[in-house]
Amino acid sequence: MACAVAPGSPVFSPSRLGLLQQLEQQLHHHHHHGCSSSGASFLPSSPLRPFAHLRARIHPDPSPCAAPPLPAVKAEDSSSVAPAKAPVKRRRPAPLLVPAAVTVAPAVLEAAAASGVDEVAEQGDGFAAFCRRGKGRKRVEMEDRRAQALFAVFDGHGGKSAAEFAAENMPRIVAEELERSARGGGAGRAAVEGAVRRAYLRTDEEFSSTSSKNREQAGGGACCVTALLREGGRQLVVSGAGDCRAVLSRGGRAEALTDDHRASRQDERDRIEALKGGLVLNCRGVWRVQGSLAVTRGIGDAHLKPWVVAEPETRTVDLGADCELLILASDGLWDKVGNQEAVDAAAASSGDLPAACRRLVDMAVSRGSSDDISVLVIQLQRPLR
Repeated sequence: MACAVAPGSPVFSPSRLGLLQQLEQQLHHHHHHGCSSSGASFLPSSPLRPFAHLRARIHPDPSPCAAPPLPAVKAEDSSSVAPAKAPVKRRRPAPLLVPAAVTVAPAVLEAAAASGVDEVAEQGDGFAAFCRRGKGRKRVEMEDRRAQALFAVFDGHGGKSAAEFAAENMPRIVAEELERSARGGGAGRAAVEGAVRRAYLRTDEEFSSTSSKNREQAGGGACCVTALLREGGRQLVVSGAGDCRAVLSRGGRAEALTDDHRASRQDERDRIEALKGGLVLNCRGVWRVQGSLAVTRGIGDAHLKPWVVAEPETRTVDLGADCELLILASDGLWDKVGNQEAVDAAAASSGDLPAACRRLVDMAVSRGSSDDISVLVIQLQRPLR
């Protein structure tokens, strides 16, 4: 199972359309001032390409770089340079993809795959992330009149491709859908929730289109949870598809903002069995779609369409002065740590967000979790900038 984390992306406003131009300028800057390579999965036209360098500090590359101690990778253009020889079969790389905020070539990820790093901690302005085995994150920032921020956790199953694709593309798609909604005059709750819903469905469609051309990606999927912080940090739009979960600390009390989409839910079983060919089986005590997958929603899983869907459940929450923290995490945490336990443990860290993330991961591991674990803790009582 592979996990990816996308905290703090993006900060943007639906009212402006200059995102691509800004990002292209940054791309031009990085091309001339940093190491470059074709190893990343970003397309040249993707607005996230300039931020691909955020993926990389965790795995050193054996090649020297002109600006030590950062690793370097020989520059190539995969679209124009043919391989000199047949590809060499390599062992499956470790899927740990949590970045640090340093300028490093995105292709370092290829070299990073073979390293033995299992844990990475990182923090930013008002949030911290800690991942154990197979997690990554993306961050995009855009300045505008109304600051918004998107935080997300993506937990892959059947391979890492769906989680990586969602982490790399959903922030862009959410921004596009919000701008599209704003241009149509929709800025209320229903319009924003609709934009996020469309972003989930578009991400699923784009991944399905990509994976249909690649057999290795075709069977993969990813659970998602996203939190869109808007209105200057006074409003939270939370969406989920799968069993990643969002938990809010309100006055010290845990409040689950999402429901796990598992085949054990009666309403999910009813939905699936109402579809042609839909079947949910109890396999050794675990309810599974077609006897295969325990989750009923997420990105990907083309072989289980139309029963496993990307349709998220979304809710909007008004944040008051008593809303202190938001925890987003994969099921590797929630299978071992209760909602209130998680809130208490995070609060006990006294504002040290990296320590809070590590403490939560350690709690799950000490209780026998062998799953990938991604934890993102966001401090809510600070203004968006």
